[in-house]
Amino acid sequence: VRFLSDSSSAATSQEMSYETEAWANKKGFMLWYFLLVLGLHLVLLAVPFLSTANAWTLTNVLHSVITFGLLHWIKGKPFESFDDDSCSLLTQWEQIDDGVQYSLARKFFLTFPICLFLLTTAYAGHDNYHFLVNTTFMLLAVIPKLPQLHGVRLFGINKY
Repeated sequence: VRFLSDSSSAATSQEMSYETEAWANKKGFMLWYFLLVLGLHLVLLAVPFLSTANAWTLTNVLHSVITFGLLHWIKGKPFESFDDDSCSLLTQWEQIDDGVQYSLARKFFLTFPICLFLLTTAYAGHDNYHFLVNTTFMLLAVIPKLPQLHGVRLFGINKY
């Protein structure tokens, strides 16, 4: 049995705090994220009554809605931590890399919906309906990530 002194206990608390904010920078996270979205898309392609254009559009819509909810709506830490609740009013996006804009993780989260949109538009055959739906949901995923909206709560929604 090993007993921790106060100094090592504080270091453990700092490491735990760092772990709750640095999940997006973990080795292999970007590959895991890509494979997760690819798996979702393959499942949707396997649905017999969905056309290829609809499967791509649904992949884009689900990705945008889920990431908006997880990154821009839910507040607090993603994992249990023993430090104070200093991040309880911050979304996950605002906590990634301590709010530093254009870090590797933030660039990935910003460019992924744009690349997915480009793929979706190409595979949907540039159909006007699919283009409008995909553009709307791509903007839902991209606009909240802009530096001008960091910490902004539109109309006071999700303020507390």
